[in-house]
Amino acid sequence: MYKLELPADRTQAAHLERRRNADVQRQDRIFNAKVRTIGVDKEALDFQVKEKNIKEDKEARILKAYAEDLICADKVACLLEQRQKTDVRKLCRATDEFRHSYQKPEDRREFNLNDPEQLKKEAAGDGSGQRLQGLLGEDLTQKERRRSQQEQLREWSLQQQREFKEAREDQRAADRLYDQTRVALDNCALELQKIQEETRRAVAVSIKDFNLAKAADRAEKKKLEKQQEEEDNQVEISNLLQGDLLSENPEQAASILGPQRIRPDTWKGLRPEDLQEITNFQLQQAQDKMRAKAEERKQELEWDRYQVSCARAALLLERQQARLNKQLRRAQDNINAKLSEQQRAQRKSLEKEVYTNAPDDRYFAQFNTTSR
Repeated sequence: MYKLELPADRTQAAHLERRRNADVQRQDRIFNAKVRTIGVDKEALDFQVKEKNIKEDKEARILKAYAEDLICADKVACLLEQRQKTDVRKLCRATDEFRHSYQKPEDRREFNLNDPEQLKKEAAGDGSGQRLQGLLGEDLTQKERRRSQQEQLREWSLQQQREFKEAREDQRAADRLYDQTRVALDNCALELQKIQEETRRAVAVSIKDFNLAKAADRAEKKKLEKQQEEEDNQVEISNLLQGDLLSENPEQAASILGPQRIRPDTWKGLRPEDLQEITNFQLQQAQDKMRAKAEERKQELEWDRYQVSCARAALLLERQQARLNKQLRRAQDNINAKLSEQQRAQRKSLEKEVYTNAPDDRYFAQFNTTSR
């Protein structure tokens, strides 16, 4: 038969799902120690916030000084890079000018082999054009060409020496400029570090002075408060001692109804009859107290005798109980020995017949899964 889904089943499933979600949320609340903790130390949190702000300000100052150092270094690097580019551009321009001026194609050694105007030049140099031409491959101007080549090589060598000397001087100047720039950067870094240390020292000194001033102010305030309190106490004690209440001034008991009347709420004087009555009452109290003490000592003696008799009876009962316990213990040991033999035999039978599979992690994972 086909299984039908009834509305009651859907309601029950929704109810189970709600309970499951509520249990999961309860587990999150219970197992989360941060949420479960009650109470916040506001002073500690304020102190932490203050420390954090001070640390952030310090880091901001350090980052600002570091950024200024980076900006200075970037400016110097840009200047050096621009100078290097200018030097490279000048060197390339000078190389092109030298090649254009001293390395022309007609000045090359093998140019006479590739010169298309060689015959015209020779004919123009002869004058009449009736000069006998040389053999094919014969070099008629070898001496002049060799002399001119030697002079040209000498000029090139001198020019190269001069250029090498100038390049070396430029390199030395660039090195001196680099050293000066590096020294300037080092001095700038030292100045910035010195300024930063002085700023930090000034901040520390100002904080220290503020704390000392605050502590001195607080101590002075406490001292003034204590002095004021002592003065108020002395004035109050003096007023009480000199007042009519403690001095028992009879005049304060005078009534406005007549001299024979007194005010019972303020009158402190006593008549001789009253004093005699108070004395008799005190004597009676002392006699009653002595009788009560004698009665109490008598009751204590009786109670001590009763405790001794009870202790003797308890000792006898304890000895009898010990003998009974020893007999019961011996009987219990016999019963336990028999039970242990039975349990051992039962365990052996269970291990052979029932406990054939050892529990794995899946068995222990089913515990402590809910917050109930």
